[in-house]
Amino acid sequence: MGSCNVPYMSVLLLCFFIGSFFVPQCLSIGDDANQTAFLLVNASEALGRPIPETLFGIFFEEINHAGAGGLWAELVSNRGFEAGGPNIPSNIDPWSIIGNESSSLTLSTDDSSCFERNKVALRMEVLCDTEGTNICPAGGVGVYNPGFWGMNIEKGKKYNVVLYVRSSGAINVSVSLTGPNGLETLATHDITASASQVSNWTKMEVLLEANATNPNARLQLTTTRKGVIWFDQVSAMPNDTYKGHGFRSELAEMLADLKPKFIRFPGGCFVQGGRLKNAFRWKSTIGPWEERPGHFGDVWMYWTDDGLGYFEFLQLTEDLGALPVWVFNIGISLNDQVSTSNIRPFVQEALDSIEFARGDPNSTWGSMRAAIGHPEPFDLRHFALGNEDCGNKNYQGNYLKFYDAIKKAYPDIKIITTCDRFSQKLDHADLYDYHVYKSAKDMFSMAHQFDLASRDGPKAFVSEYAVNGKTAGKGNILAALAEAAFLIGIEQNSDAVSMASYAPLFVNDNDRRWNPDAIVFNSSQLYGTPSYWAQCFFRESSSATVLHSTLQTNTSTSQLIASAIMWENSGDNKSYLRVKIVNFWNDTVNLKISVDGLEPNSTILLSGSTKTVLTSGNPMDENSFNEPNKVKPTQSPLENAGKDMDVILLPYSLTSFDLLKGSSDLRTARIDYFSRSSF
Repeated sequence: MGSCNVPYMSVLLLCFFIGSFFVPQCLSIGDDANQTAFLLVNASEALGRPIPETLFGIFFEEINHAGAGGLWAELVSNRGFEAGGPNIPSNIDPWSIIGNESSSLTLSTDDSSCFERNKVALRMEVLCDTEGTNICPAGGVGVYNPGFWGMNIEKGKKYNVVLYVRSSGAINVSVSLTGPNGLETLATHDITASASQVSNWTKMEVLLEANATNPNARLQLTTTRKGVIWFDQVSAMPNDTYKGHGFRSELAEMLADLKPKFIRFPGGCFVQGGRLKNAFRWKSTIGPWEERPGHFGDVWMYWTDDGLGYFEFLQLTEDLGALPVWVFNIGISLNDQVSTSNIRPFVQEALDSIEFARGDPNSTWGSMRAAIGHPEPFDLRHFALGNEDCGNKNYQGNYLKFYDAIKKAYPDIKIITTCDRFSQKLDHADLYDYHVYKSAKDMFSMAHQFDLASRDGPKAFVSEYAVNGKTAGKGNILAALAEAAFLIGIEQNSDAVSMASYAPLFVNDNDRRWNPDAIVFNSSQLYGTPSYWAQCFFRESSSATVLHSTLQTNTSTSQLIASAIMWENSGDNKSYLRVKIVNFWNDTVNLKISVDGLEPNSTILLSGSTKTVLTSGNPMDENSFNEPNKVKPTQSPLENAGKDMDVILLPYSLTSFDLLKGSSDLRTARIDYFSRSSF
């Protein structure tokens, strides 16, 4: 399982560290091996600058089956039989028949469901029986659901299965988790009921405990009794979700390890929709999961049951200790839009969504949040109006309607525009959204993008950044290093940039609609790409102090960039000076580091200081399910920590030094350096 907790590995190569201030300092590396450079870090926090508490976070979009079949732990795909649309007969994919359709049973859909917003139900007519001329097979006949490319069922774990059933006669239905061909039974339970008990729609709940492990399992509903049975809203959830809130534990833990300060959700293009009728509508995603109609995401082209809805996103931010950044459709999709004269209902939807998140539990929408089980308000402070909509003809008019209404009702909320200040003057905005996708070379150069940006007016929210294209592959070390250089530039310019997040966050390996991504998974496996690991180097930056630093070299090609911060470790309540440097070239660099400006009686302690290196033998190296840790940070004690150090920077590397600041009166007795490391 991937996480930002780096295992100890003795590394024979001695690495460096480096820093810069308001304008990132770059070092050039020539063609000769073992180039030299000098870094002076002024450790005076009084001369430094506080970094915003929200600088680095994450961006979640429903793309690549990131939520449906991913972070949201629901195992059943198309649980309500609604994915085929409201018209009947309809496609029930991926549900499939068990038995001979001509002699054993027939399947169809009708609109008999008891749920008003999702009327489609599955009708199963069983033609065989336990006696007579048409005997059912020993294992019964029925339907199965393979989930999202297989259900990961693990021995000893428990799974909650919920289904709604109706029949005109008595029933005996086996609810089973089996192997992919149905021959291996992992867990099973029989539901029996009289005709009177199931004459109306009845909710059935089953707790299954697996007796074996299979990552490609399926859920089966079978019977050997003749008659007609209707099924609807069939769900299977693992019993051990993250904090009990429905998130797949190992994926949520990888997010927690990043220590994100905010979560931007739920998109992206997912918010816009190809057409407005298919855009994300928050009111359809709250309340009991059985009553949510779900919708077809026509940008990334797949159905979601919206189990991961507005409330769940807010809950996730709270579980991760992050702030929500709520992205709202302002009446504009990729192919149609609402005129400003007709935008008022959309504005009211936005106001209602804020009241749901942070309104009094006695208010109209706040009471609905309280009824779900969360009477306390969520800490919603940021509201993004649209996604990449600035060029649309109705954007400015619609935007101002939203802005005025929200500021009038909630003047403290920070509103984010999709228009960036590099292309036009901005009014009526607290932040502006900025997206950047580049080649590795161009992304490295983007480290200077905000050097000359105005420090007055709206700040930048770099809500989507990544290296993509041929130089990125499916996520290699070269891309990660270029992105790290870009983040160093953001860190140094954090008086012009308030927030930043990578995109996309997740990809189910069975549905790659975008490359690369930070976290790759399937039903049972996962790993972080080098881009994920690069982000781990910045998780202490928010709320830290960026320090002044100067880099000197006698070469001319800029292929090295660095920063220095002072941060407090909440685990041991000690201060650390962290220097990060990207060597974006194929040469080794000898770096001399000198730290000045420490308070009287303060020094750098040998014990407790560490170095962490992210590198690989080939800049195109990637992680995979077969080699999930091929590119991953390695950490070791820093043997020569002090105010003056000579260190080595490996080719194509990101290196971090955490120098423990302490009293010069302390002796450097050996201690467990792991207790001092943020990794």
